[in-house]
Amino acid sequence: MAQKAKKLSLKLKIRDICFISVFTAVIAVSAQVSVPLPGGVPVTMQTFAVPLAGIILGAKRGALAVFIYILLGAMGVPIFSMFRGGFGVIFGATGGFILAFPLVALLAGIAADISANKKRVIQSVLIPAGLVLGTVINYTGGILMFCAITSMNINEAFALCVAPFILPDILKIILAGGIGVSARTILVRNKIL
Repeated sequence: MAQKAKKLSLKLKIRDICFISVFTAVIAVSAQVSVPLPGGVPVTMQTFAVPLAGIILGAKRGALAVFIYILLGAMGVPIFSMFRGGFGVIFGATGGFILAFPLVALLAGIAADISANKKRVIQSVLIPAGLVLGTVINYTGGILMFCAITSMNINEAFALCVAPFILPDILKIILAGGIGVSARTILVRNKIL
């Protein structure tokens, strides 16, 4: 029985667990840096922290940090924006954005993992591609759930839930890419990560 459990484990080291925990906390704190908008979807910094986790930690650990963040929030810990928690947030109008976060971190992490130890030209293509694709998936998941909960059409939901966020998200993508690649390079070079 112990053999099966050992094979099923993610084979995480204590260092991995620490990094995952730190980024779960970073995402939770960044969610509180929030500016509410009239449509109900706030501008938060978690859309910066989620892809940053993927870039720095890689696909598996980054997505796991985000999944733990969502799991804690689902259990009622007030770590979603504006200190909210519970299933009501996840299955509410803006829950699609939250549920898409693991894919955002996963795609950013895959791009970072593939481009690790590659030339800067390759990194400068793969990382932004992963970040943009993750953002598009986040928008898509968010819009679909918003439409399902509010009965708005896709055009109305896009105008309310995506259009106001495009420019801030471009800035967050640029920052997450630059900071993430630099931080990952330093952590790997110093054998911390």
